[in-house]
Amino acid sequence: MMMKSLLMTPLSHRVLKLFCRQTDQRFQKQKNALQQVQREKLQQILKISTLAQAAGVTDYEQFRQQFPVTRYTHWRDRIHECRAQQSTLSNSKLVRYQPTSGSSEQIKFIPYTQAFLDELDAAIAPWLSSMYRKCSTLGQGTHYWSVSWLPESQREVLKNENLNDDSALLGVGKRLLSKFTQTVPSDVSFAAHADDALFATLCYLVADQDLAMISVWSPTFALQLLEKLTEQSHEIALVLETGQWQTRAASLKGVKAPYNSARASLLRQLMKKDTLDYQQLWPKLSLVSSWDTAGSKQWAQLLQSELPFAQFEGKGLWATEGVVTIPYDDLYPLAYHSHFYEFEYLAGEHQGDIIPSWQLKLNDLVSPVLTSGNGLLRYCLDDCLRVTGFYGQVPCFEFQGRRFGVDLVGEKLSPEVAHKLLTRLNQQHIQAISLFAVDTQQQAKPFYAVLVEGEATSPLSVDEIDQALREHFHYELARDLGQLDQPQIFYVDNGWEGYKQVVVREGMIEGNIKPEPLKKVTLSSLEQLSCAESV
Repeated sequence: MMMKSLLMTPLSHRVLKLFCRQTDQRFQKQKNALQQVQREKLQQILKISTLAQAAGVTDYEQFRQQFPVTRYTHWRDRIHECRAQQSTLSNSKLVRYQPTSGSSEQIKFIPYTQAFLDELDAAIAPWLSSMYRKCSTLGQGTHYWSVSWLPESQREVLKNENLNDDSALLGVGKRLLSKFTQTVPSDVSFAAHADDALFATLCYLVADQDLAMISVWSPTFALQLLEKLTEQSHEIALVLETGQWQTRAASLKGVKAPYNSARASLLRQLMKKDTLDYQQLWPKLSLVSSWDTAGSKQWAQLLQSELPFAQFEGKGLWATEGVVTIPYDDLYPLAYHSHFYEFEYLAGEHQGDIIPSWQLKLNDLVSPVLTSGNGLLRYCLDDCLRVTGFYGQVPCFEFQGRRFGVDLVGEKLSPEVAHKLLTRLNQQHIQAISLFAVDTQQQAKPFYAVLVEGEATSPLSVDEIDQALREHFHYELARDLGQLDQPQIFYVDNGWEGYKQVVVREGMIEGNIKPEPLKKVTLSSLEQLSCAESV
């Protein structure tokens, strides 16, 4: 590790920057040709789309008339058939199917073709170039890019499908070079248990004196790492001293344990103080990146306060289904060289209308609709964005939240998921009123709570609720990683009155209140619920 840090890392960074330069220059040069670039991108996609070719569609005007906007339910059966036959909706080479979740789907499989990966690469290259400009010292150290974690129930099933390596989103050259700049091997995420995967990640991070960047998606994940670092510091030091996983060897049998006795000694010295000095532990750490808008804002601020010596950068909007915005020179412009983008108006006189990206105006409140090289056409992401400005002609955005449902730490639960749970409980003669997503405002881990009308002697159990919600991919992942606490049950004599008490404290006017299966509330509002008993 020391030899790689001293010799390979700076050289790899220099070559990686060269690889990104041409794409970055194109991103800058064509910023005033948005419509031309986007129309050309659509034509490229239509030429490899099996559906577009069958329909004889060649331009945007024909495209928007021929194809409706879609969601995953529109594609589910087709994708199921394609997975069985190892084919796809695009003539581009199939690489894999990437699992995710959202809306009412427990698990979705998104086709990743070579054309789609090239589209993602077109966003990553200018993003990396911007990061190197923002923080020149990044080229002198190693980076931690959080891998795409899987819930424990999916790990063995999907283990052989090459799903967890985020560097696979890069082109071949960049992928090879990135291996020399990464501090944590991607296979740590295939540990048998999430806690062991987190532990292995921490061991590699602590072993690396040259760590220059930490890039995660949810800030709660990074905060969880820092919390576990304090809790497990003695065990981490033992691993670094011996180069062995000790009691976690069975779970981490496919991962080599890091060995660095000097770093183990430093950790033991730092542990003697009241608080762990992260700057002494990682003297080269110069950039931290995570989500920092909507529900992640307060957690991002807390993360910044934990690592104040490093610069901070918020993430753009990046979903399994595609990329929408990237951080770029302190703006968040549309990744206009990646996919073809349309947007649905969410407010105003044009609410519900679908327009192309070149027709957007300042302060428009919209939701993105993607057409990509994986064959998914006019696919709604159901995120809410506001146009905050322009990079040339390219619109820049701020993420406002999910259109439907709740996202406390990235779990993306929808009203449909909540309705399914409440229906299941009501079939057991349990009068479940609503599922609350409880924002604890950093007092504790956020959690979900079921509001139930009736006596506390109900046979309903917390484990039953947890298991039902764990059927949802990202909820299970958030629970496995310790980002969400276990659910709770709140019993009240009158369910509707109890529901109103909570949402009125959240600022709703009583005459406008309607029962909702899923509602985000604060912990303080829920704790003041009169005659409530939690379990």
